[in-house]
Amino acid sequence: MNDGKHIASAFDRDLESVQAKILKMGGLVEASIKDSSSALDNRDEELAEKVRKGDAAIDALDEQINDEVANLIALRAPTAVDLRTVLAIMRMTSNLERIGDLSKNMAKRSNVLGQLTQIEGATGSVRRMARAVEAMLKDALDAFIQRDEDLARDVIERDREVDEMYNTLFREFLTFMLEDPRNITACMHLHFIAKNVERMGDHVTSIAEQVLFYVTGDYPEGDRPKADVTATDRSFSPESELD
Repeated sequence: MNDGKHIASAFDRDLESVQAKILKMGGLVEASIKDSSSALDNRDEELAEKVRKGDAAIDALDEQINDEVANLIALRAPTAVDLRTVLAIMRMTSNLERIGDLSKNMAKRSNVLGQLTQIEGATGSVRRMARAVEAMLKDALDAFIQRDEDLARDVIERDREVDEMYNTLFREFLTFMLEDPRNITACMHLHFIAKNVERMGDHVTSIAEQVLFYVTGDYPEGDRPKADVTATDRSFSPESELD
């Protein structure tokens, strides 16, 4: 006979399996951000190709987690609190998958940039921006495991810094293009890459918001802090892939 304790125990075991996979997925995404920005800065085509191929493992984990979550809901009939946890995990996984896609797209463009005029200091600036996002992601995942509300809120606030770094780069790219038309193609690719990293920060912020929902049952009050002065340009599509 299955009593409530037995069902709860089975749910906890299943949930631990899902949590282990989301941490593994998060680790792969962190590595992808690090490697794609390093490939860009060092013009390392081999490392860029590793990032592009590695995205398949991230996508596979996304599918596995979604399948396990669906089974968890169907078989364990989670309570309201448990269902909140499951929903938060599903949304976190979706954001991780999108970050992986953005990192892959960065790697694609880094190969193109290797054939173009080098813009002094630009790739190093993008790499510093990517490191900030990578650190945010690590802390967001730590906040999830530790149920740390304060750390999740700190991650959300730090997205403003990433936006400000992007704004600075955006202005620098415009200056380079105005100074010499031969810089236009390289700067356009760098702009797409920088916008990809800024969007990664947005997705990490969404993960931190899901952590707050998981821990407290509520989302942050008020508008999300944003400092991206170009955010109103909806014609820009940073998540589009190169042919």
